[in-house]
Amino acid sequence: MYAVIKAGGKQQRVKPGDVIEVELMHHDGDKIELHPILVVDDEGKTHYGKEAQRAVVVGKLVGEKKGDKVKVFKYRPKTGYAKSQGHRQLMTLLEIEDIKMRTRAPAKKASDEAATEPAPADEGAPAEAEEPQAAE
Repeated sequence: MYAVIKAGGKQQRVKPGDVIEVELMHHDGDKIELHPILVVDDEGKTHYGKEAQRAVVVGKLVGEKKGDKVKVFKYRPKTGYAKSQGHRQLMTLLEIEDIKMRTRAPAKKASDEAATEPAPADEGAPAEAEEPQAAE
């Protein structure tokens, strides 16, 4: 079973047991549920679209680290302008524990639907009584 998730503006294919790097996530506990799921493969049956949105990917927080250094160099010829800068993105390490397909909500029974619908009005009676208008 695998899933394609969207985290930190990037798409990644994950399966249980994988350790992935995503951009820094603010978290409260050590378990994280990832919801923007694009595709889920459930033992040969592929789910996508609304079916894939029922799935949940559960990950365990492993730690945080800095990503690879990116060098930024700006240069304008014949002006003496050159600027060098570096950047290291903070990353969160997640271990994928499980990919679950949530079950659908149970369908309403016919007896429940009849109880929630309003009773039909009598055809002979007027729908609304008209209010008398005050004389001017």
